[in-house]
Amino acid sequence: MKPRELLLREFKPKPMLKRPDNTPSKAKFPAIDAHNHLFGQIPAEEMVRIMDEVGVRVFLNLSGNVTVPFDEQGYVLKRVDFDWFVENYIKPYPTRFAAFTMSDFAQWDDFILIKDEHFTDRAIQHFEEDVEKGALGLKITKELGLKFTDSTGRVIPVDDERLFPIWGRAGELGKPVLIHVSDPVAFFLPIDETNEHYTTLQEFPGWSFYGSFYSKWELLEQRNRVIAAHPKTTFILPHVANNPEDLDSVGELLDRFPNVYIDFSARIDELGRQPYTARDFFIKYQDRILFGTDMPISPDVYRAYYRFLETRDEYFEYPDYIGRWGYSRWRIYGLHLPDEVLRKVYYENAQRVIPGLP
Repeated sequence: MKPRELLLREFKPKPMLKRPDNTPSKAKFPAIDAHNHLFGQIPAEEMVRIMDEVGVRVFLNLSGNVTVPFDEQGYVLKRVDFDWFVENYIKPYPTRFAAFTMSDFAQWDDFILIKDEHFTDRAIQHFEEDVEKGALGLKITKELGLKFTDSTGRVIPVDDERLFPIWGRAGELGKPVLIHVSDPVAFFLPIDETNEHYTTLQEFPGWSFYGSFYSKWELLEQRNRVIAAHPKTTFILPHVANNPEDLDSVGELLDRFPNVYIDFSARIDELGRQPYTARDFFIKYQDRILFGTDMPISPDVYRAYYRFLETRDEYFEYPDYIGRWGYSRWRIYGLHLPDEVLRKVYYENAQRVIPGLP
């Protein structure tokens, strides 16, 4: 029988490999999800129920003044007052929820960030106001360097010196800056037969930055210049510093800058395909890594992360970037990390790096 021809998106083979499934039902130690967002407006009590079920002690909403409802394109972002998250989540459950703010960096209507010479003063003022309300840090989105412009239409580089007073003020306040710069390497490459993210970019073409004003490597260098210029400010670089495809370079970055920490949210796909290197990396930099998922809250998502961190399981599936199943480009392997590393990654590092966490 001649098989019918399939489109690439239709090819979803079921592995015949038989290996044990040792997925933990709860994290081995209390977990702080130090990188997540409020995807939609799930009631606080429902989130706490899920957190209790899987052993998540604290949920850190990085975008405390933004909600992230899904649409058919993936997600959209909606501004809300920081007070709204405080009133509906932190006040009813003060030991379970915390938040960063995006302050004046949640500008997606027209992507004009610096409209006049007073932007920096306003941004600092609004950041300080949110800190007074309970914000534990400042989140900067990847639009800086990719889409945000000034009033002349110029794309603002990550290391634009007009923004330096903001990073400095965060350091003075003792508040970390979580700065997302660039995206997976393949998102900056042509969408062709050699692109390992082809199916993802076919579904979400807006995630492609091929031909952007700055290359990925220029963006990372701009970020590193900001870090070097602000040694008294703590920077958290999400998604394995947005370069998990090259852990050697991330290690060099951590060696160079003692004020830098990383999380591995939404990147267990990249880490889980290089389990020997990733395990060595986690052990060597065990004091610099924070746990986070960056996905809609669900027991299955958390348990996939626990399986990755805690077990020696082989060739298992993981949720994709927005928490779905069945879209894996490959299968991943567990790291089976030692308990002393798990404690630090799950909660100790976050409590040390983010003052004020419950």
